[in-house]
Amino acid sequence: MSSTVEVAADRPAPVAGAWLHGVVRDADPAALAVIAGMDGAPVRAVSAAGLVAVVSTAPLDEYGEQPLRRNLEDLAWLERAARAHHGVVEALARRGPVVPARLATVHTDDERVAGSLAARRAELVATLDRLTGRGEWGVKGYLGPGVATASAEPVGAGGVGTAYLRRRRAQLTAREEGQQAATAAADAVHAALCELAVAGRRHAPQDRRLSGASTPMVLNGAYLVDLVALSGFTDLVDALGARHPEIRLELTGPWPAYSFVAERPEPALTVREPW
Repeated sequence: MSSTVEVAADRPAPVAGAWLHGVVRDADPAALAVIAGMDGAPVRAVSAAGLVAVVSTAPLDEYGEQPLRRNLEDLAWLERAARAHHGVVEALARRGPVVPARLATVHTDDERVAGSLAARRAELVATLDRLTGRGEWGVKGYLGPGVATASAEPVGAGGVGTAYLRRRRAQLTAREEGQQAATAAADAVHAALCELAVAGRRHAPQDRRLSGASTPMVLNGAYLVDLVALSGFTDLVDALGARHPEIRLELTGPWPAYSFVAERPEPALTVREPW
């Protein structure tokens, strides 16, 4: 998890900063007025360089550099913040393309937000152009139920102990072969989906405690899909699920295009000199 806090020098310490949710081409003030930000108040727009940054007012006693360092270690706080941040980004994405900000990107004032828009204008415009008319969809693949099982063997020569060892060996072999088959199927599914999608990415499989699934995840893919091609994409997911019974496919989305926004190579919680 990364975050960025900018601290101004040679000016009175501010009491509230601006939590950046995302960047859009334009924003309807009436639409923003019904979107709750980090502090529960409506989000607001900061315009510069022909772009609009959507921000929340962020009291620095909670969202400043040192408080953020502590809060990012508090899982309950982090979950609440992530949900609030995502809720804003999701609301923006329903109205058009948005470049989502990383969680906990906090500027000390609107001037810094505007400066960031100006400095990154070319990159942000290119990203918005790429996302226009497209959405991110997730495809998760889980090891199919029953894939890693082995049939019971009758007790033969060697007695019960030998039969147990045979069964155990067969179960381990079946499990390994089942996982290998599922991995190969996941590779084939991802390759096929990437051919139809504008772009695709594979994320690390989620732990079962996060996914809530009864079997391991073998595919955690994200795909940027043209809206005009969405029907064909969903049909392909169904066809691939039937073609590869080794895995159970699950289609999710649409999501804001988190997976297809370039991350800036910055360390966490950097402190910068004023521009």
